[in-house]
Amino acid sequence: MEIAEKILQGDIASASRLITMIENSSEEEVFIRSMATRGNLGGLARATRDAVSVMDALGKDVIIVETVGVGQGEVDIFKTAHTTVVVLAPGMGDDIQAIKAGIMEIGDIFVVNKADRDGADKTVNEIKLVLSLGSKQKKWRPEIFKTVATEGDGIAELVEGLERHRRCLGEGGIGERREKQYSETELLYLLNERVTREILKKIGGRECFREYTERIIQKEIDPYTASDMLLERIGW
Repeated sequence: MEIAEKILQGDIASASRLITMIENSSEEEVFIRSMATRGNLGGLARATRDAVSVMDALGKDVIIVETVGVGQGEVDIFKTAHTTVVVLAPGMGDDIQAIKAGIMEIGDIFVVNKADRDGADKTVNEIKLVLSLGSKQKKWRPEIFKTVATEGDGIAELVEGLERHRRCLGEGGIGERREKQYSETELLYLLNERVTREILKKIGGRECFREYTERIIQKEIDPYTASDMLLERIGW
């Protein structure tokens, strides 16, 4: 049903990925779960981190997370994965130098897929230019690979690059620092979520919250004043 809907919507690329996922899901030790963002703005569903934790607890060696898209705001993957791979394609109308500043900063490995198309080398050069403007003090310098996924071209080289990054994470405590960052981010997120839920409960629910939102829209108060007023109502 989901594949048919994608085709009817003209999203052939997503339909193709779903078909491939279904074909591979029958392989031993392979588990695939499709998730929408469910309103989350970071490119991943809130439950994605929980799913990754479950897979890790089950002892899965490799967990691949695909985000919903590429944009400046979809950087939650950096707080979830050990290795972030940014996949781009030539001729998609993307100006690498202007787009996705956040994405370009979090990428550990860059892949120019559909490299048999015109403009692949231009895209690679644009990525190199953007990366050259970044910090040169990093222990890991992002690598760039050209692939043609449908033919399997460049995949072996990409896997070798992923392995090099994995080894780099094990050196100098880099992976350990990332794990600490992930845990801190997750804990803060859960605390924020629970504190917000308690605040809404104590002020009388979302109806009261909406009243303050409406006052902000009407320019009666600003968001900072509104937050102070709400916290005063619960004695904070």
